[in-house]
Amino acid sequence: MRQVLQNKLSSTNQGEIISRWEKLSLPEQNLIEKQLESVDLELVASLYQKRNQTISLPDIRKIETVPVLNPSSNSIEAKMEGLRSLEQGEVAILMVAGGQGSRLGTMQPKGMWPITPITQKSLFQLHSEKILAISRKVNRDIPFLIMTSPATHEQTLEFFHAQRFFGLKRDQVFFFTQGTMPAVDINTGAILFEEPSKIFTSPDGHGGTLTALKNSGLLENLKVKGIRHIFFFQVDNPLVQIADPVFIGHHISQKSQLSSKVIPKESPTDKLGNFIQVNGRCQIIEYSDLPLELANRKKPDNTLFISAGNPAIHLFDIEFLDDICLNAKALPFHLARKKVPYLDSNLKRVIPEKENALKFERFIFDIFPFAEKWLLVSTSKEEEFAPLKNATGEDSPETAKLAQCKLFTKWLEKAGITCPNDANTPEIEICPLFAIDTEEFLQRLPKNFNPKYPLLME
Repeated sequence: MRQVLQNKLSSTNQGEIISRWEKLSLPEQNLIEKQLESVDLELVASLYQKRNQTISLPDIRKIETVPVLNPSSNSIEAKMEGLRSLEQGEVAILMVAGGQGSRLGTMQPKGMWPITPITQKSLFQLHSEKILAISRKVNRDIPFLIMTSPATHEQTLEFFHAQRFFGLKRDQVFFFTQGTMPAVDINTGAILFEEPSKIFTSPDGHGGTLTALKNSGLLENLKVKGIRHIFFFQVDNPLVQIADPVFIGHHISQKSQLSSKVIPKESPTDKLGNFIQVNGRCQIIEYSDLPLELANRKKPDNTLFISAGNPAIHLFDIEFLDDICLNAKALPFHLARKKVPYLDSNLKRVIPEKENALKFERFIFDIFPFAEKWLLVSTSKEEEFAPLKNATGEDSPETAKLAQCKLFTKWLEKAGITCPNDANTPEIEICPLFAIDTEEFLQRLPKNFNPKYPLLME
């Protein structure tokens, strides 16, 4: 081991790695040394020292409710402006897809999970077809950026290649990998190992999007191509209205640096991020960090004081992102306590029975307070938010598929078609290549259409 590295390990409380070193073969030592060169050991030590610090919340007395725009007002003008921007090639789409479906019972990328009610298309296919439909509509190949993680990158690439990019052009799709952070022992701060020559690392969170975009060269490439706005969403939401032109139009007309869609909270303790305003700047407080006193506070009309929930659908001005990237290290790391299997100093595998490790993540919403001009636009859970998180129960494949069926039922009802009036929502699937929204559906629906269920429209 190089003396410089040995000194750094000793000074950052990682001496255990030195003692384990002698038990390894030369190839294994070389592998570990290479991995350690990419780890900011001082940062890891600093984060561990701060492990017991609580999240610093704004002074409750300074917290205000956020203004939320109802997109039904001036939606025609906004839609025209959004379509103009899409047609002129000013918009790119970024999907965060670094997660595995471990809570669903698989270690495959979550985007490979079958999610549509009838044809069982994967999340990757569903989102790709939406982008293909929009690209055809505006006669422009909209850039599609897919952020993977080291754990999902190769499988994601193989899946897209095997499926011929779901009709998208190969040079329209760009893959890049987010960074990682090592997990450390919760009691000692020692870096954990999952194999004799492999450090246990995990993705650095969706906040790592910024540094990954910058380091991959994609951010500069997009600017050269004339991209001015980046639409951001997470892979596990099948209802998201990708590159919604009304949303884009309002973002542009307001000269917003950062815009977000908002869904109304149904209860004080909904598992959603909470939009708040402090000194004119927008912030998000995670539901787990929101004090109950604040969560339960009511306005004079008896509605929730903190009522704007975050479905993780954002629109960023690219110049704003570029500026933030210069100060990306200013974004704080959040600590998560997890159960992580590991090899002990004798290279024996340990399966912990309780939380034994700290993981470190950055969150994209920590850039929000940097925006001087920002905009929140209302949407509804029924129209745009059905996340896939769990194998059963809430936010499961069953609820995500049902949400799609209910949305398409509303489309039919707007066309004057009465759906079966029983306890069960009929199985309906409308391919994005047939229609991407209610307006397009009404235009393409055949006259005197008499549906039979299950109903598939492709």
